[in-house]
Amino acid sequence: MFYKAIVKDYIRIPPDKFKEKLEDAMIQEIKHKYEGHISKDLGTVIDVSGVKDIKDGIIIPGDGATFYETEFELITFIPELQEVILGSVKDIADFGAFLSMGPNEGMIHISQTMNDFVSFSKDKTLLGKDSKRVLKVGDSCRARIISVSYKDVTSPRIGLTMRQDGLGKLEWVEMDLDKSNKGGAKPIAAKRKVAKKKA
Repeated sequence: MFYKAIVKDYIRIPPDKFKEKLEDAMIQEIKHKYEGHISKDLGTVIDVSGVKDIKDGIIIPGDGATFYETEFELITFIPELQEVILGSVKDIADFGAFLSMGPNEGMIHISQTMNDFVSFSKDKTLLGKDSKRVLKVGDSCRARIISVSYKDVTSPRIGLTMRQDGLGKLEWVEMDLDKSNKGGAKPIAAKRKVAKKKA
C-alpha cells in the first residue's frame, strides 16, 4: 500500500548548493539520500512530496556544509499481508513467476499460480493441465500478498498467491466473472418463466 510518511532528519546541504533556494536544495538532497531507500518501517521510498519545516542550520567544524533539522513528507510503498495488488509478470522460472508490482517484485510459487496442475515450458510459460490456461511474461495479474520478509533489507521477499476467487491473470478473472454471471442469471430467468405459467 502507498503511504505518505512524515520524517524528521538532519539534512546536509553542501557549499555548492548555497546559492540555490534553500527549499529546492533541500528537496534535491533529501531525494539523493532517501529515494530507493528500503526499510521495514518506511517500506520502499518512492519520492519526496514536500518539505514541511526547516530549522536553523548548523555548521560543523571541519565540514564546509550546513546541516538543517528538517521535517519532510515521503511517498512510500509498504507491502501489507492480505493486500490485493496489480502487477505484471516480469519473469517465469520452473518454480514459479515473478510479478513486478510498482517499486517491488513478488514471487508466486508454481503451486499458487492457478487452481490446476501446472507445468513449466521451456518458452517460459506456465500451463494449467485441465484449464489450458497459460501464464507468460508480460501478463497483467491480480494477486494477494501472503508473506513479507525483510531478512535482506535491500531486497524484501514478498510471497503472492493467485489461487483465490477474483485473482489471477486479468483475462481469467474476466472469464470467471462472465461464467458466474451467466450461471447466476439462468436459474432466475427459469423461475420467472415458471411463475408466469402458473399465473
